[in-house]
Amino acid sequence: MSDEPPARTDANTRATDEGPTRVLAQGTFDILHPGHLHYLREAAAMGDQLHVVVATPECVTHKPKPILPLGQRRALVAALEVVDHAHSGHPSDISVPVRLIDPDVLVLGHDQHHDEAALADALESWDVDCEIRRASPREPDGDELLSSSAIRARIRERTAAGRVEPETLESS
Repeated sequence: MSDEPPARTDANTRATDEGPTRVLAQGTFDILHPGHLHYLREAAAMGDQLHVVVATPECVTHKPKPILPLGQRRALVAALEVVDHAHSGHPSDISVPVRLIDPDVLVLGHDQHHDEAALADALESWDVDCEIRRASPREPDGDELLSSSAIRARIRERTAAGRVEPETLESS
C-alpha cells in the first residue's frame, strides 16, 4: 500500500465559480492508526479541500469515551499533510460545524455507524446540499491494527498476559 495520498483530479471534484470542492470527514480519532489515514486520504481525493471534524467527548455515545483530550486529537489530525482544516466538533449540536463548513461531499468511514438515509434527511433539514459517500475498507498489511478498538484490545491482552505493566501504560 502506498503512503502517498491519491491525486486530487478534476474527475473527483466539483470546483466551480463558487470555489473549491469542500469535503468533510469526521470521527473521534482517539488513537491515530493506518485505517484513519486510509479514510482521510480517500476523502481528500474526493475534492479540493479536506475539512475534518473531530468529535467532542459529549458526542461520542456509540463507543467508549476518547482517551485523549479533544485538543490533542484535533492537533494530531491537523498535523496530517492530507488534512487542510481540522475542526473541533460542537459539544451538543453536531450540525454546527457541518453547517459552517457547508461541504459539497460528506465522506463516512467504511465502518462508521451512521445511517446514510437518516444523515441525508438531517443534512436537508440543515439546508446543507451535499453528496454522501462512504470510504472503502482497507485490509491490514501483516499484523497491523486498523482500528482504535483493536489497539485497545491488544493492550488489554498484553496487560493481562503480563507482557506490559499497567503502570507503564498510565505514565506514557
